[in-house]
Order: sequence, then structure tokens, then C-alpha cells
Amino acid sequence: MTGWRMLLLVVLMAVRIAAEDMRNIRTGWEIPSKNYADQPYVVRTDDDAWLCILTTGSGHEGAVGQHVMTLRSTDQGRTWSTPVDVEPADGPEASYAVLLKAPTGRIFAFYNHNTDNLRRVKADDPPYKGGWCSRVDTLGYYVFKYSDDHGRTWSRQRFAVPVREFEIDRENPYAGEVRFFWNVGKPFVHDGVAHVPLHKVGRFGQAFLARTEGVLLASGNLLTEADPNRVTWRTLPDGDIGLRAPAGGGPIAEEQNFCVLSDGSFFCVYRTIDGHPACTYSRDGGHTWSPPQCMRYADGRLIKHPRAANFAWKCSNGKYLYWFHNHGGRTYDDRNPAWLCGGVEADAPQGKVIRWSQPEIVLFDDDPRVRMSYPDLIEDDGEFYLTETQKTIARVHPIDGTLLEGLWNQFENNEVAPYKRASALEGLAIDLWIEFESLTPGQTILDGRNEQGQGVCLWTAAGGAVEIVLTDGDIESRWSCDGGLLKAGQLHHIVANVDASPRIITFVIDGKLCDGGQTRQFGWGRFDADWRLADLGGSFRVVPEFGGRIHHLRIYNRSLRTSEAVGNYRAGLNAR
Repeated sequence: MTGWRMLLLVVLMAVRIAAEDMRNIRTGWEIPSKNYADQPYVVRTDDDAWLCILTTGSGHEGAVGQHVMTLRSTDQGRTWSTPVDVEPADGPEASYAVLLKAPTGRIFAFYNHNTDNLRRVKADDPPYKGGWCSRVDTLGYYVFKYSDDHGRTWSRQRFAVPVREFEIDRENPYAGEVRFFWNVGKPFVHDGVAHVPLHKVGRFGQAFLARTEGVLLASGNLLTEADPNRVTWRTLPDGDIGLRAPAGGGPIAEEQNFCVLSDGSFFCVYRTIDGHPACTYSRDGGHTWSPPQCMRYADGRLIKHPRAANFAWKCSNGKYLYWFHNHGGRTYDDRNPAWLCGGVEADAPQGKVIRWSQPEIVLFDDDPRVRMSYPDLIEDDGEFYLTETQKTIARVHPIDGTLLEGLWNQFENNEVAPYKRASALEGLAIDLWIEFESLTPGQTILDGRNEQGQGVCLWTAAGGAVEIVLTDGDIESRWSCDGGLLKAGQLHHIVANVDASPRIITFVIDGKLCDGGQTRQFGWGRFDADWRLADLGGSFRVVPEFGGRIHHLRIYNRSLRTSEAVGNYRAGLNAR
């Protein structure tokens, strides 16, 4: 084998407890709740506190007693004041609240309210035996209360928001006389107009919500009118059809979330059951929208995401962050880990658009069954924080600013990632430029196993892929890159990443993070939680029998971020 002189590379590996990683949600600061905890959304008040609103209750999601409460924090979410009920636990269901602060300091809380106290509604049979659904937290009236003392108390009166009837309402089992809806999207203000998202529901059926679409409620005088009874509203878009799935998609288009771009365009992203999030732009203040499309990375690949909340936020630096789960599921499951993309504006013929970077893991839990969701992003004194909930525990998490800068700078990064002195394990990364003579499965490329077979190796696998294998003598874990990306006779850059804390393996091939493509739901895989990483000190050797040529090789005693792997790829291109 030519082109490589060093045959032994020592990798020292010592374990750091995953709980010490700030990405682990269990390191976060808990937001008190009464058991069920949903949508922990925060605004910064004019007296320099954080005000968090929460849908909570002593039972499970949708149970009797579900209501809305708020809490205040003066130490960036580390501790919280005694909760204040916006609506009482013994009243009709009050749910899915969002906050909006006016320039005057007045704060509005918008939420569902089952004012008529309906105890069941018509639904599909099946799945609801007899055609009745007894969950009544996603219907009624959309209402708001307000606070003029930074969330310490709330108005006794609630005020209904008039929502224009759409086709989806007329076609529900009550012909629109009873309205089905909810909201998770945060309100925003543009040109003095307050905007509040709403997700209309056509019927209850399989997976609870069987038909959905999004609208936007707009008020030109909410922020300036002292008397809430005189506030006026209109429902957007024009016409009677809301934001739906892309053409040919399913009946689900929900949890719309909005950003305002620098040219005044609105960007909206939302979940579907098609394995991809949908997005659309409005160039006229929400009256009309571009045909919905599946959302894409800047490199043109489709972003993959299940039926889970996915949020885009505009940051004070004019750039964007996008929360999603990076796999092609079509159900409510698999919301762990959470990933972030960075977004930057670009010019297009129609106006500004957002170019999205490849993603990084931002939060995870050791238990794959934990489902974190409904996040909020808070900026405070130059620091970034995320809230999230697993539906019973809500938390605040400080976010490493270097991770965010890496995402935003990913499009220009062409620097080689540095080595770091390891006092504790952050993982392992194998970074190599390689040319294959053939991709016949079973060719060992690198071997870091000892005489007992313990260690790490990299070899060719079926489908024109490479696979990393981790063995501690008792347990073996393995994961391969997406098939079909590697070609014999071509030079490729491969990064195999073993991220120790979330116990996740990723591959970056030629500067692109594997996402499973059209053949796999996941492009990343977990390795066994009982695999003993601490025992794997040792050396790697390039296997002489490998039928190919390694042009350059780096071994890191930590996992590389996606942004770093992309930078290594570009640095290699520039050096050639």
C-alpha cells in the first residue's frame, strides 16, 4: 500500500460519564409542573425576568384538569417562582398556550379553551368505538388573557379570537358549528401587526388528528388597543384553504411555525406524515403563499423528519436555527436526539430564502424511548438557551455557542479540525481520504482490535458502503454509511464518528452527513449502552491486504461535529 507511511496510531480512550455532557437533557434545569408538562415557552419581561407558560395537569395529556399556568425566573431558568394559574384546574380544559409581549410591556397568553365544556365529540369509527372521542383539549374557542405586571397576575376575563371558517371547518362532523384546533407556533410581530398561528383540525381518527392544516391570525391593533374587546382580527391566508402538505402528500399539515426574513417575507415550516417537513414562503404578509415544498438542505437533499414539532427561529444576529429529529419516520415516535441546523439568508428571484446547514445533535437522553419536543429558544446577554419537554418533565438547557457558530459558518469552513488533549472520552473519529480498487464486502481497511478481538475496525460492507465495528469482547455494535455513495476508482473522504455521550454513530461521506437516503429511515445508529468503551485503548493499523489506497488518515480521540467533518473535507479539497 502506497501513500501512507504511518501504520500505528495510538488512541487513548477514557470514559466520561454521559450525564456530564451539556447536551444530555438530564443536566438541564427543571421547570416545575403538576405532572403533565407541555410547551414550556418563554418571553423576557420588561422587568428582566423570564416568563414561562406551560400546559399542565395532574394526569396525562388530554386528561380532565388540564390547564395553563405561568412561572417567573430571574436567574435564566435555574429556579422558578410559585406557579400562577392562568386558568384553574377545576375548569374546562385550557391547553397549548403561547405568549406574546407588546411594546407596552403587556403580555398576552393565547390558548385553547373548552368553554362549552363538551365531554365528547364525533370521531371516526374506527378507531373510536361508537364514533365518539372523549379527548376534548383540541377544540372550543381560541382565547387570550393578558398581564400588565410581567406575568405575576392575569386578567380575570378571557377574550375570544374570532377565527374565520375554512373548508376544513365546514367539512368537519359538525359542519363548523364546533371547531377543532390547537396551536404550538409562537406569535410574532411584523410592521406593528401581531400574528398568532393556529392549526385547524378536520376530524379525529387514526393517530388522533386525522386531517389538519394551518392558518395565521393577524391583528393590526392588539399591540396598541388598551381595551381587548375592541381588538380586531383577520384569518390568513386569503380564501378558505390553509397551509397543507405539498402536492401528493398526506392529509396532515400541522404545527406551523413562522419566521420573518430581512426583506419582510414570512417563512413557515411544519410537520407532515410524509417523512419530511414542509415549508413555504409568503411575500405579501401571509395573504398568499408559495406552493408548499418538502424542506431541503442547502445542498439540495431533502430534510427528513417524523410527525413531531419542528421549529425555526430567527436569532438576533439575523441568522436562523432549526430544531428537528433527522429521520424519515411518519409517526409521533423517535424524538431523541434533537438536532439543530443553522440557517443563513440568500437571494432568490422571489426574494430572500433560508439556506440550511447540515445538522448537529443538540440534545439527547440516555433512554431512546424518551421523546423530547416542543422547544423554545431564548437569547439572554449573548447566551442561547433551549427549553424542551418529554411531556412529564420540562427543562431549560444552556447551549454551547461554538456549536451554533459552527453551524452558521459551515458553508465557509475549510479548516482542519484540531486535535484535543483528552482527559476524558468524547468519542472517536476516523477521518480518511481513500480510493477503492473494489468495494467487495469484507475488506478490512483499518484494524484497532487487540489479540482478544476487542477494539474498533473499519471495513467494506454490502451495498457499496463502509462499516465501523465496535467490540469489547462481549458486545458488538456496528453501523454503516449509506449505500451507493462510494465508487471504485474514485477518491472519497470518509469520516466515521463515534459520539460517546449519546452513543450514536454517524458517517460523513464527501462532506455530506448520511441521513439514510431513500433506503433507510435513519442515517445514524446507536451503539449498545452496555458496550464498555473504557477498555478500548490501543493502536490502529492499516491492513496491508486492503485493495485500495489511503491518501490521508487522521484519528481523533473525540467525535467530530458535522461542521468539523465538512471543514476537513473542504480543507482536503483545497489542498489538492
